[in-house]
Amino acid sequence: MEKILICDDDADIRAALNIYLTAAGYETVLCADGQQALEALAEGGIRLVLLDIMMPVLDGITALARIREISNVPVILLTAKSEDTDKILGLDLGADDYITKPFNPVEVQARVRSQLRRYLTLGSAPAEKAVLSCGPIVLDDRAKRVTVDGDPVSLTPTEYDILKLLLSHPGQVFSIPVIYRQVWHETPLGCEGTVAVHIRHLREKIEIDPANPRYLTVVWGQGYRISY
Repeated sequence: MEKILICDDDADIRAALNIYLTAAGYETVLCADGQQALEALAEGGIRLVLLDIMMPVLDGITALARIREISNVPVILLTAKSEDTDKILGLDLGADDYITKPFNPVEVQARVRSQLRRYLTLGSAPAEKAVLSCGPIVLDDRAKRVTVDGDPVSLTPTEYDILKLLLSHPGQVFSIPVIYRQVWHETPLGCEGTVAVHIRHLREKIEIDPANPRYLTVVWGQGYRISY
């Protein structure tokens, strides 16, 4: 079941699109602004984004530009007839298609199918790597094995999942709530201490100097990333 991200600040539109797409057999993730969409996309598994242009917090055009910095997932813009200029700008920034409000359910399903077919069957979707690395740190997901400078490292399942998440997106900053949702698969309420403890233990196992980490670093006020 492919996962579709629906991002629109109008609750009625989100509900309608949710009905159209779940009826067609898709799983959906609902967001009310561009910032929520970026956080949901960072969790992984999203195969297509339906993105409104006019939204609070972070508008669709800005969100699209940021999406294209990290992903080639298909993006279909949700536009009003009065937003032709923004629609053209969105296409220039890398949007794959657009749907004009009000929606025809059959058209929505057809455009989603078309973009997914291109993405999944014509080689656009990124293949998940079996071996991930950063400097001396190597994670072999087939063998479920982690080494540092060739020496095996024993990680707990949670530490392994955190490391895999970060290695899968080198240089990308993951907020604590996103890490928690992705690894624990739970609502991130009061999760700061839990994530910080596991990060500390992970550093103790993969860093030469855990107090001054070189690879698994913090971006203050934003989250964690792994990079050279």
